[in-house]
Amino acid sequence: MNVLLIGSGGREHAIAWKISQSPKLDALYLLPGNPGMAKFGPTVDMDVNDIDGIVEFAKKSNIDFVIVGPEDPLDNGLVDACEAAGIKAFGPNKAAAQLEADKAFAKKIMKENSIPTAEARIFDNFNDAKAYIASRDEAVVVKAAGLAKGKGVYVCDEPSDAILAAEKIMCDNLFGEAGAQVVVEEKLIGEEASILAFVDGKSIYVMESSQDHKPIGEGDKGANTGGMGAYSPAPVVTDKLMEQITKEVLVPTVDGMKRNGTPFKGILYAGIMVTQAGPRVLEFNVRFGDPETQPILMRLKSDLLEVMLATSEGRLDSVELEWDERPAVCVVLSSEGYPGDYEKGREITGISDANAIEDVVVFHAGTSIKDTKLVNAGGRVLGVTALGDDVAAAKEKAYKAVEKINFDGVYYRRDIADKAINR
Repeated sequence: MNVLLIGSGGREHAIAWKISQSPKLDALYLLPGNPGMAKFGPTVDMDVNDIDGIVEFAKKSNIDFVIVGPEDPLDNGLVDACEAAGIKAFGPNKAAAQLEADKAFAKKIMKENSIPTAEARIFDNFNDAKAYIASRDEAVVVKAAGLAKGKGVYVCDEPSDAILAAEKIMCDNLFGEAGAQVVVEEKLIGEEASILAFVDGKSIYVMESSQDHKPIGEGDKGANTGGMGAYSPAPVVTDKLMEQITKEVLVPTVDGMKRNGTPFKGILYAGIMVTQAGPRVLEFNVRFGDPETQPILMRLKSDLLEVMLATSEGRLDSVELEWDERPAVCVVLSSEGYPGDYEKGREITGISDANAIEDVVVFHAGTSIKDTKLVNAGGRVLGVTALGDDVAAAKEKAYKAVEKINFDGVYYRRDIADKAINR
């Protein structure tokens, strides 16, 4: 079958790498793709939010199946447009994508279905948000309600910092329309975990657990990013806890979305804080996480394209997933200055040497070709991912591969997966 994969990041490179191994695949088109993905098929120079253009291209190219990687085209209704044109697509429709695109909507779903989460208030006026924050003594989290590419979250121990965060979001328009509303919620204390599941509207198939590292600095210090690394599985998620998360979070969310008239299909991602009182939902995403996808798909032995088709066709209950028991660790190499301003166009060397290490794959996230040379073109540039007999071995192998790669200003955390090792 002919497949069109939407997106250009590390997540999409990992998906392309995995589905290229499927015997079901005839041709893979990548829109827009990146230099690392180009080895799997032709790239298409088009904006991921050009919904009409994408549907027209899919018709002309006899595309059988469209896989949507990033959140923006999901929120803009790409799945709806593909299905209206008679083309199968993987991902939630626009109404269901609100679960990520609108944090106020997500809080409503959680409240109505008794899903454990942080206590929260929603504001569309800065002065009201300011007055509420000033009345609180304890730490709070301030979030842009819309899509802010993982950067619209401020964890604030002092009310003054939280007021400044709300002002940046609502008055300074740091995230544009995504900051028209803010969610102010209690700060949860614990260890984070990422739980991803395939959902076909009625059935749920939970993947292996993982843990993301959002802050830019080691020891989880500094500004939030899109993710500086990840590993799978996450030891904090025991079998018992996974059962509890499935029962108390995933099942009521899928049931609640159905009752709400917005049935869910695709990837349901629950960002979980494991607190002393049990699991609490930090956020929902409606697509594969980045960089969690990289270590998760490194461990998946099954045919990803078949699983995605089964999800899209409502026959997920016919699928069995097989996993490599070995852990995987992904270390993100970023541009100097990220998540703030950074310089582009710096030549990258050493990727082939890193890829030559057994059980290592370097996934491109923010790269491009300039004058025949590979250069950095984004904040998160590469995701160096390795399998190992245990987490420590996977970490050692990943950092051995990292040392082979170089570009001016390269930055990465050196403590990815230490939480798992310390356990």
